[in-house]
Amino acid sequence: MRAQQALWTAHQGWTGDSSSGPADLLLAFGGTKAITDTGLWNDIASRHPGAILLGCSTGGEIHGADVLDESLSLTSLEFARTKLRSAEAAVDAAADSFKAGQAIGNALSAPDLRIVFVLSDGTRVNGSELVRGIRTRTGNQVVITGGLAGDGPRFGTTYVGLNAAPVPGRVAAVGFYGHAITIGHGSAGGWDVFGPERRITCSRENVLYELDGKPALDLYKRYLGADAERLPGSALLFPLKVFPPDRPDEALTRTIVAIDEQERTMTFAGDMPEGFSAQLMRGNFDRLVEGAADAAHQAAVPVNGDQVAVLVSCIGRKLLLGQRICEEVEAVQHVFGGGTALTGFYSYGEVSPHGATHCAELHNQTMTITVFGESGCA
Repeated sequence: MRAQQALWTAHQGWTGDSSSGPADLLLAFGGTKAITDTGLWNDIASRHPGAILLGCSTGGEIHGADVLDESLSLTSLEFARTKLRSAEAAVDAAADSFKAGQAIGNALSAPDLRIVFVLSDGTRVNGSELVRGIRTRTGNQVVITGGLAGDGPRFGTTYVGLNAAPVPGRVAAVGFYGHAITIGHGSAGGWDVFGPERRITCSRENVLYELDGKPALDLYKRYLGADAERLPGSALLFPLKVFPPDRPDEALTRTIVAIDEQERTMTFAGDMPEGFSAQLMRGNFDRLVEGAADAAHQAAVPVNGDQVAVLVSCIGRKLLLGQRICEEVEAVQHVFGGGTALTGFYSYGEVSPHGATHCAELHNQTMTITVFGESGCA
């Protein structure tokens, strides 16, 4: 496998090595203005004829050890012995998520399918249902990673594109086939829990109505104190840990994407199953950086030729870490060393296998990493 990277900024235009040349796959992660620039998108496609072009809008772009805003990070991958196939589906509302996942899974499923890398609209989708839909068609042995597109800290319109200019309401994915592809993946958080465990007593998919029989929003606001005045934005700094009461090692982190003051409910990026336990979480700078390094250690695979690590981290981590945000990317780079190219973005949700169940899940507030390489190829 051969990997090259280039970066576009409004100030400098293109810099780097992958502005043209042969490629099988192009990964483009950009700020909303950059990624929706049709001329820029068409220019990329014309420089790499025949390549699959997959990209999305972000809450921030990762390019090498840098974290940028309103740029466009482009990574070109050329494979020697790995077959690729792409697919896309529409998702206009959360209720469409499962069927969209099934459509993606149907299009990509094959006996030699090894991994699906998926990008999704970040505000219209139930990520849990999307991943579940893909799994019903590919099986649980296929690795599924990726993330939900972002729109900076605004939580407005998000964009995903596959071989055409990115648009809202889109899910797109690439499947990797054969035994030559080498894959590493990891996911870790670093958040600390506080307050009592509570039971989810009333919910509907990703909408939480009650905790311990009481309106969920009221309880949440009580713990946030003065931070409750800045909801829903401040919710990014206080996610919930949810888990089956008898299997706490299967815990997932869930982030609020909307609140309903009249109904006293909270809507999350993924499912909030009734009967699960829930506990509030808050960030610690050092622990978040350690979590990023932990994800890198999980994802590390032996280097054989070029490797690319795709980092999908949560916008909530970026908002909390602030000017220290590069520290989590630098921690990942320290684990991989200089032989692995880093790309990625800050998302509204991350997709990666769960460390305990090994099945793909939607995560929130995590650093997830997918490493691509190719065996037997220098």
